[in-house]
Amino acid sequence: MGPFCIFAEIRSNSSIKNKLKQLMSNSKISAAAFADTKPHYDLLDGLRGVAALMVIFYHVFEAFATSPIDQQFNHGYLAVDFFFILSGFVIGYAYDDRWKTMTTKDFIKRRLIRLHPMIVLGAVLGVIAFCIQGCEKWDGTHVSISMVMLALLINLFLIPAVPGSGPEIRGNGEMFPLNGPSWSLFFEYIGNILYALFIRRMSTKALTILVVIAGIGLASFSICNLSGNYHLGVGWSMIDYNLIGGFLRMLFAFSIGLLMSRIFKPVHIKGAFWICSVATLVLLSMPYVGGHTSQWMNGIYDAVCTILIFPLLVYLGASGKTTDKVTAKICKFLGDISYPVYIIHYPFMYLFYAWLWSKEPHITFSQSWPVALCVFFGSIVLAYLCLKLYDEPVRKWLSKKFLTKK
Repeated sequence: MGPFCIFAEIRSNSSIKNKLKQLMSNSKISAAAFADTKPHYDLLDGLRGVAALMVIFYHVFEAFATSPIDQQFNHGYLAVDFFFILSGFVIGYAYDDRWKTMTTKDFIKRRLIRLHPMIVLGAVLGVIAFCIQGCEKWDGTHVSISMVMLALLINLFLIPAVPGSGPEIRGNGEMFPLNGPSWSLFFEYIGNILYALFIRRMSTKALTILVVIAGIGLASFSICNLSGNYHLGVGWSMIDYNLIGGFLRMLFAFSIGLLMSRIFKPVHIKGAFWICSVATLVLLSMPYVGGHTSQWMNGIYDAVCTILIFPLLVYLGASGKTTDKVTAKICKFLGDISYPVYIIHYPFMYLFYAWLWSKEPHITFSQSWPVALCVFFGSIVLAYLCLKLYDEPVRKWLSKKFLTKK
């Protein structure tokens, strides 16, 4: 899950100074724009939050599925592609015009300060959850504390665990077994590095060619069933084609976001946030398309959502404006919690899964929905507390120490 700083369009040099002064003095600015100086796109903040909440729904209902085909709220994994598009759009907007005065080292420092504190917290929460479970793999095999600490160390530095190796402590092939969603931040960092070293230097024409090639690769991956289930829920493991699929997801989505930031010309659309939010909810909650008999249809659905519909939603969201205080507050809150809730919710999902699967037959949804609701809303509350008590203070301190010119 990577795209987490949203900004607004600046139209003239004369307005920049006034807007920056307003930004610096406005204590209610979204936490998503914390470390940068440009205003942000309020509606995209809100849409990112909507998608992040759908990820939790997806993971809750994943516990009751016997396969990807029969899972309710089936397409929540596509929220990651939406995040990558947002990330590319935001980074292109925020940094493309800064490279004359900003070094690659400065850019990397900014991105680390923005993203890594919550990665660290997510890994620590993952260790706590794993210890509560008794330091056991899903098959009941005991894991030594030394191996748990090694898993923590490599998770802190976003080093993937090789399937079957000691640090792959849960035994189901996750690259980051203490906090599964860290895989998307791994690819987010790769995208950021590629941008800083190569992609930012590309002409718009060359970037367009890259987007087309990556899009063909991604569509082929989805439709030709390289995932084994005709879907794009890949990237979280190094098993089979997962790593290739994750890279294609990031490369296309991040690149098309960058491209849109270069050619963006807002169109007038009334009620953009609510229209795009409903569309996002529907798209991410769709059941598996085609069922057991026509699974190829789901591959087409995933490809169309990622390659066509999500870029359109980001474009429309960037074009819209918040015209009332209620919508503005909703967008701000959703933007504030989007990254924290995405990166800290999964350790609690591990505990939820362990509880559900602790009995035979497994606990059903009808028996566990109150607990599921507690997990959902508890994740939101904890995310907000982590934002205010940990993430914002840590980023402020790091920014002051490493970004302030002496």
